[in-house]
Amino acid sequence: MVGFKATDVPPTATVKFLGAGTAACIADLITFPLDTAKVRLQIQGEKQAAVRAAASVQYRGVLGTILTMVRTEGPRSLYNGLVAGLQRQMSFASVRIGLYDSVKQFYTKGSEHASIGSRLLAGSTTGALAVAVAQPTDVVKVRFQAQARAGGSQRYQSTVDAYKTIAREEGFRGLWKGTSPNIARNAIVNCAELVTYDLIKDALLKANLMTDDLPCHFTSAFGAGFCTTIIASPVDVVKTRYMNSALGQYSSAGHCALTMLRKEGPRAFYKGFMPSFLRLGSWNVVMFVTYEQLKRALMASRTSREAPF
Repeated sequence: MVGFKATDVPPTATVKFLGAGTAACIADLITFPLDTAKVRLQIQGEKQAAVRAAASVQYRGVLGTILTMVRTEGPRSLYNGLVAGLQRQMSFASVRIGLYDSVKQFYTKGSEHASIGSRLLAGSTTGALAVAVAQPTDVVKVRFQAQARAGGSQRYQSTVDAYKTIAREEGFRGLWKGTSPNIARNAIVNCAELVTYDLIKDALLKANLMTDDLPCHFTSAFGAGFCTTIIASPVDVVKTRYMNSALGQYSSAGHCALTMLRKEGPRAFYKGFMPSFLRLGSWNVVMFVTYEQLKRALMASRTSREAPF
């Protein structure tokens, strides 16, 4: 990222790769209940639209969703799919965040002054590449978060069982379900998240409003989370609905989007907006702050090993 002084030792690609995956896992551990609440709110309209009854609304708001889940399914339900979520972040964030600077330098041919176009191109590239690597983990995570523990049998008993069941019942294509909307979603998210963070941090440093330390990282990450939620929420809702859908429910992601629009109206594309913002805002703050500190700690450790005296 931007902000390193000329005298600083720049972090290597390996340090960025491992640091991004680790920081994302830490952020997921802290914010996962908000992500689960978001998924439940996003899929709620599928059944609600069919019966058209206000009484069928099970979840109301972020806190209401979390409290309802704790009361009816127990506190552990808030962490449904955590194993798959951590698998996803270790493979997903390592690529989309850890390789961002390297890809950006490739597009700028090593120039220190990257244009917005180069940053957007780099964000789109690593976002799409990450989906190609980690899509099955995302499918399993969403399926687990969507299933209720109480009332009726569960679709999957464990993470391994989910991978096996989906592959057996839906074929290996089932594990890659929703790849197209997920690529679109993550290209958008990556651009909004990384590019916004990069630009805000760059502007703060160039204007000498802040130094390259924790307050700067916090401010940049919070702004990135807000912008990302506004831009990516509609694609995120479609992605969640389509990934969680039964075999044959929707013929494509486009069909899913049109069905939502016809049955639930435009507001359906912003279902779960508040938990999305709470989750993305807090996730970005934890992830970027942790990532920046991890990069420095890893490089300091590497430098001390190479020159112990």
